Amino acid sequence: MSMQVESNVSLKPHNSFGLAVSARWFAEAHEDSDVLQALAYAAERKLPLQVLGGGSNLLLTGDVEALVLRMASRGIRVLQDDGECVLVEAEAGEPWHPFVLWTLQQGFAGLENLSLIPGTVGAAPMQNIGAYGVELKDLFAGLTALDRRSGELREFSLAECDFAYRDSLFKREAGRWLILRVRFALSRSMALHLDYGPVRQRLTEQGITEPAAMDVSRAICAIRSEKLPDPAQLGNAGSFFKNPLVSAEQAEQLRAEYSDLVAYPQADGRVKLAAGWLIERAGWKGFRDGDAGVHRLQALVLVNYGQATGLQLLALAQRIQADIAQRFAVELEMEPNLL
Repeated sequence: MSMQVESNVSLKPHNSFGLAVSARWFAEAHEDSDVLQALAYAAERKLPLQVLGGGSNLLLTGDVEALVLRMASRGIRVLQDDGECVLVEAEAGEPWHPFVLWTLQQGFAGLENLSLIPGTVGAAPMQNIGAYGVELKDLFAGLTALDRRSGELREFSLAECDFAYRDSLFKREAGRWLILRVRFALSRSMALHLDYGPVRQRLTEQGITEPAAMDVSRAICAIRSEKLPDPAQLGNAGSFFKNPLVSAEQAEQLRAEYSDLVAYPQADGRVKLAAGWLIERAGWKGFRDGDAGVHRLQALVLVNYGQATGLQLLALAQRIQADIAQRFAVELEMEPNLL
C-alpha cells in the first residue's frame, strides 16, 4: 500500500484556527488510488473517515477519533481553449489562492473576486465560496466526486450540485461525497465585477480607470488583508457567521429602529443582513474571553489568540448567537463545519 497511515498526529498545522488537537490516525491522498486505499483501510478496521482540505473552514472541538484523510492531490490543466473561453480543471488538493493566481497569470478572467480566500479547490464547492459579488457557482463547470457509499466516481453538473448561499449538496450530504477535482469556465474577456463593496473605490484611488482582472485581484487582496487577520499570525477561519436572510418586512422594522442597518435586497424578495454589522452593533467587536475573541477590526471573525480550545470558541459563538437573537430577533448560522 503506497498510502502511509500515521497514528496520533497533531492537526494544529492543518486547521487555520491553530487548535491543538490530534487525529487518532492520519493519512494524505496524493492521487485517486490513495483515496480508495484510505476508504478500504477505514472499512476493514471499522474506522470513521474524516476528509480534510485546508482546514480553513473547520472548528475542531476535540481530538478526532477517526482516520483523517488530508486531500493533497495537485495538478492544474486546461481541458478546452477556443481562444476566448477556457475550461480549466484543478485537483482537490490545490491551494485555492495560488490556483486563482495561476488562472490570472494565464490571462483567464473570472476568479479574481475570489482571491485570497483560504482553503483548497476541493473544499470550495462544499461552501459555494463567495466574495465581492461573485460565488463559485458563477464560474463552475463541473466536478468529479467519489461516492463513499458505492465507491463509484460521478460527474456533477451545475444543477446537480444544488448550490445555494454558502451551501451545496456536498455540504448537506456531508460524509457521502469526496470531491476529487473541479472544473471552471473562464474567459479572456469576461466582464469584471466591480460594484460590490469598496472594490471600484480602491481601484480609483490607485488611478486605475480600466482595470484588468489581475488589478481587481490585487485590490481585493489589499482590502481583505486590511480587514481579515492572517491565519498564520492569528488563528481564525475567516467569516464565522453567514449573513442572515430575513423578510423584507423584518428588514424594514429593523431599519426603523436602526437607520444605519446594512442590508442587501435579494432577487427572491428577501433581504440579506450584514452579520458583521449586527455583531458590531451589539458590542462584540474586539471582545475577548481568555484566548477566544472577536477580531478588533472585523466583528465577523472569531480568533484564537494562542491557547483557545475549539470548545471555548464554540461557546463564544453561541453567546453571540443568543445575544443577536435577543436583540434583533435574527438567527445567525455558523459558517465553519464543527468536528
